[in-house]
This record gives sequence, structure tokens and C-alpha cells, in this order.
Amino acid sequence: MTQPPAITTAHVACIMDGNGRWAKRRGLPRTEGHTAGEEALANVVRVAAKRDIGWLTVFGFSTENWVRPPSEVRHILGLHRKLFGRVEELNANNVRVNWIGRPFDEPGSRTPRAVQQAIAKAIEDTKHNTGMVLTVAFDYGSRVEITRAARRIATDRAPFDLASMTARLYDPSLPPVDLLIRTSGESRISNFLLWQAAAARVYFTDCSWPDFGAPQLDEALSLLTSRRA
Repeated sequence: MTQPPAITTAHVACIMDGNGRWAKRRGLPRTEGHTAGEEALANVVRVAAKRDIGWLTVFGFSTENWVRPPSEVRHILGLHRKLFGRVEELNANNVRVNWIGRPFDEPGSRTPRAVQQAIAKAIEDTKHNTGMVLTVAFDYGSRVEITRAARRIATDRAPFDLASMTARLYDPSLPPVDLLIRTSGESRISNFLLWQAAAARVYFTDCSWPDFGAPQLDEALSLLTSRRA
């Protein structure tokens, strides 16, 4: 077995792509791919918590994903409730849950109340953990986030500079992304953390998200060790 790369604490972001294509190749409904993808995420969280990763941010559901078929959206929403409900496992791995996306009380927010409650409960139930921070981007779009920050600067009559923009993002405490991972052969970043990932290393892989695990994560992390060598 290869040893996991030794890195300093990093912020890793994942675009978890390929669930539907994974299912199609197996003659399964797309919903089965999303179910397998949720299991893969739970495994990646367990693995990442044992690496020197301080922050893991995943693209759970974008502002554009609402146009998918209603049955598929309902299934994905159910999986997110399941993800946020894994509190016992998250606590066992000392993982603290975080969330970014359109605030629930602002115009345009579409996060159902049941998912809102699951998010709030997971954040509350893991708030004392001191290990890796798992941030789920749900009902998230980076251009919406940046536009909102710019509008808040104007409303606050604050200086229009980098510090003011950063302070008005959904979560200003998130550090810059060190490594951005995109699975399933797509070579684009799809409106994800455009501000935070400005200087990130980018790792593209043909591996579909349901098949992404420790070997693939360690290969991606090797980009950071080569940069810091």
C-alpha cells in the first residue's frame, strides 16, 4: 500500500460529477447513481478526516440544479437529509459541519424546510468538533455569491476592495482553496468557489464520483506536495 501524501493543512474542494453517467453505464436509474455518490462522499469524508485536510468543501447542489426532473431533485434532497443526518459518524471522526448557499431568508432561496432543518441540526450537533470542517455547498452558485457580496458593499458604503468582498461572502472564515477536484472527465469548474479558488491547483480525473476514494484523493493531494517540495 502506498502511504498517503504528507501535506500541511489544506482546503480541498470537490465537484462531485458523474453520478448519472455512472448509473447509465450500469443500466441503472440516475437516482441509483446519486445514492452511490452519497455513499462515496461519506467514504471520502472518513478518508479526508484522517489526512491533514483542514477543510473539505463539496458541491452538493447548485442554483442551476433545480431545473432537473422533479423526481431526481426529490431524490437528491432526500440524500442530503441523509448526509446531514450522519451526525454520529461525523462526531466519531471529529468533523464539524458547515454550509454555504443562498441564505434561507433571502429572496430566491429554494432550500426546502426539511433540508434547512437537517442542515441546522447537523451544524449544531457537530459544532464542538475540532477536526476537519466539512462544508456542503447547497443551493449554491458562485456568481450569485459574488453578486450578493458586491451589493452588500454598496449597501454598507464600504470600500470596494478585496477585503470588503471577502468579508461579505457566504462564509468569510473559509480559507482560500488549495486544491479543486473535478471528477468524471469534465475539465471545467462550473461556477463553484470562483473567488475562493483563484489560486488553487486543479485536479481533473476521468473517475466518476461514485468510484472516487482514497487512492484518487491521495493522487490529487500529491499536487500539493509537489508544489510545496
